[in-house]
Amino acid sequence: MDRPTNFSAPVPPMVERDPWLQPAAAEITARGERFRTRLDDICRGCGSLEEYANAHLYFGLHRDPDRGGWWFREWLPEAREVFLFGDFNDWERTQYPAERVRDSNGVWELFLSDEKTGGRLRHGSLVKMYVHGADGSWMDRIPAYVRRVVQDERTKDYCGEVWAPPRAFDWGAEAERGFDLTARAAEDGGLLIYEAHVGMAQEREGVGTYTEFAEQVIPRIKALGYNTIQLMAVAEHPYYGSFGYHVSSFFAPSSRFGTPEDLKRLVKRAHELGLGVVMDLVHSHYVKNTNEGINRLDGSDHLYSVAGPGGEHPQWGSMLFDYGKHEVQHFLLSNIKYWLEEFHFDGFRFDGVTSMLYRHHGVNAPAWGLEAYFGEGADREAILYLTLANELVHTLRPGAVTVAEDVSGMPGVTFPIADGGLGFDYRLGMAIPDFWIEYLKDVPDEEWDLYRMWSVLCDRLPGVRTVAYCESHDQALVGDKTLAFRLMDKEMYFSMNRESQNLTIDRGIALHKMIRLITATLGGEAYLTFMGNEFGHPEWIDFPREGNGWSYAHARRQWSLAEADYLRYIDLARFEGAMVELLRSYRILSAGYGYRIKIDEANKTLIYEQAGLLFVFNWHPSASIPDYELPAPAPGKWCVALSSDDPEFGGQGRVRSGIDNATGTGEYFTYSRTDGDNITRHYMRIYNVNRTALVFRRLD
Repeated sequence: MDRPTNFSAPVPPMVERDPWLQPAAAEITARGERFRTRLDDICRGCGSLEEYANAHLYFGLHRDPDRGGWWFREWLPEAREVFLFGDFNDWERTQYPAERVRDSNGVWELFLSDEKTGGRLRHGSLVKMYVHGADGSWMDRIPAYVRRVVQDERTKDYCGEVWAPPRAFDWGAEAERGFDLTARAAEDGGLLIYEAHVGMAQEREGVGTYTEFAEQVIPRIKALGYNTIQLMAVAEHPYYGSFGYHVSSFFAPSSRFGTPEDLKRLVKRAHELGLGVVMDLVHSHYVKNTNEGINRLDGSDHLYSVAGPGGEHPQWGSMLFDYGKHEVQHFLLSNIKYWLEEFHFDGFRFDGVTSMLYRHHGVNAPAWGLEAYFGEGADREAILYLTLANELVHTLRPGAVTVAEDVSGMPGVTFPIADGGLGFDYRLGMAIPDFWIEYLKDVPDEEWDLYRMWSVLCDRLPGVRTVAYCESHDQALVGDKTLAFRLMDKEMYFSMNRESQNLTIDRGIALHKMIRLITATLGGEAYLTFMGNEFGHPEWIDFPREGNGWSYAHARRQWSLAEADYLRYIDLARFEGAMVELLRSYRILSAGYGYRIKIDEANKTLIYEQAGLLFVFNWHPSASIPDYELPAPAPGKWCVALSSDDPEFGGQGRVRSGIDNATGTGEYFTYSRTDGDNITRHYMRIYNVNRTALVFRRLD
């Protein structure tokens, strides 16, 4: 931090709320000043941030109906010559040269009339650029703003495709009223996010399509009770196995799943069913490939990046954006507006935010603290860009949401911009899956520290809205393990039949339910799962590659497993539905922090209140305690609203949910007692069953 801490500027509201930030107040204020200065500059030049983010309406290929032809524009400041060619001119590379626009900082422009091309340049035409680069090279390149990229099945070469359908997509009633994800989530008390990948969402071996996903998968997500789909791998990426994180064409939806119109139909179908669609947005880096991507597009190594090694991520094998360049800001902000307006996405999960926030990009990161967060190691240009990005999203779509994938815990990421923050709505609670992995991998059940469990799940400051999850796509990949796989391993392949008796499976199913429930009810203001993990999908994710014979056997989801009554996967699926319904019915995610009532380490029992419900988690491997006494939040009559031991969920039925009206079984009555501190408290007695989560609701 290079400014004095005893400055006289007004203290940012986020500092007023957190005195620990006082030494960083000057830098927090400076961040706000840089944002306001840049925003003012943009508004003076373009009128507004929304108007500024229109690069995609200028660059690329656009039809000019008045002149009867096509405009082509590209930003290539150090290119020596630029040509447009394609199937419309029989792939003659140098027939149509573009001209450098004067005083444009490197914009090249070309107008091709229908007369000149004989009307052959049209919707569906294949196009490329031929670029004489700054380094003297001559290369066939794909325009940066192209809206569709296709691959030749024979040569495997990628090529741009003109995408300008004669009729605009019909969004129906939504075109006027829109879709408000914030309002939709408020009805359920919070975001319930189902993370999904279109290509591997089908059961057959192969690449799934946008249409298959809309028809077959979205109804499944709806039936489970989720209200948000987080869609991965949307932007074009040449390597399927990158999971969509090595983007080559930022304005082109991946063509391996279908057309842009197919993607629009997917989003429209989700909205019709009341589900929002959040895009996994990769603005943290881009693919190094020069044949398919934007790297060295003008022949220099510093077009969208900084020059030299600083432009590369040392671990990801990809290129890093130079957020200090106004042209890069223009490109990325326009990309945000494009996805919001053209495809009606309801917000973004920003990938790799930790890499963006710091000049070290998370590699050999120092100890996290004020100096790391606000010192010279923080990337001021990237922070400015992220702040502008959030401002743009929420200006264009007030009901949209933004989520930051940040493991560092930088203060202010989810605080309003006016308060000194970056403006994200949520951060990912990335410490939670790390905790569960550590415990399942290294700590015996009987040694689980319930105080630490409580601390990890509740470790967030007020106002830091967190997406809680116990596993995402990261844990499902080859080289890692899902919760189910860590719990049951190879036994999943042999012992999930109901006729089998297997202690490993019994333990795995019991803990799988408990881990998901406690994470969802304590960990944050939103909850996320990855598709298939809700029912303990047995297969890891392994995309086709040379090492597996280019097989799709592990790049799919076996939905039929969760529908087979003779297998135990259906038990986990049913519990997931019941858990989500509990979250929605009692608006648990919006209820704030849970209130810890008791931690009983001897009996490995954790008890807390949340949203008026009483949660009892017995983690003990073997100890079930009859007439277990526990404090009750309020006097009266209680019953079990949800029991993970219910036979419907693969339990043993020792404690069931609900009340038997004929016998009165299932009613729990409180009693009062004056304790040694002369305070009268309410208690009740239950059967505290091992490896079971019980949720009680008050009846009167």
